[in-house]
Amino acid sequence: MSVSDALHKTVHSATGGHTALAARLGMSPVILRNKANPNSTSNKPTLDEVDRIIGLTGDASVLHALAANHGYVCVSVEGPETASEAAILETVTKVWMCNGDVGAEVHKALADGVIELSEIESIKKVVYSMVQAAHQMVARLEVMADRTVRGGMHG
Repeated sequence: MSVSDALHKTVHSATGGHTALAARLGMSPVILRNKANPNSTSNKPTLDEVDRIIGLTGDASVLHALAANHGYVCVSVEGPETASEAAILETVTKVWMCNGDVGAEVHKALADGVIELSEIESIKKVVYSMVQAAHQMVARLEVMADRTVRGGMHG
């Protein structure tokens, strides 16, 4: 997904729609709609505005689009309460599920013997999710390891 499309999705899927979000941002709904329009050549959002939109909506699609466009993956930093054996198991099963999604998309793309750009985009999307899930698992394990070291326990 392009950054512009991600911003458009974020603004228009905000609780109460773009009108409610505009009020929370202190701007006109028309201006916000124009700033979120991927086809607009004027009224571009500033980085500060995008930051506030992400903060108000909780939708990090723009961050994920930016990261993916430049070869990076965003991983949410969670608190220590998310690092438990149950949380690790949940993340491991998510990684497995995402691996299956990657396999399914590649299988679909290869089925007719022709790889199309739209199929590559679908594959990139599920690969991003799989890599993100793997990084989330590692982050949770690191929190558990840090707790073990601070607690004086060694495995």
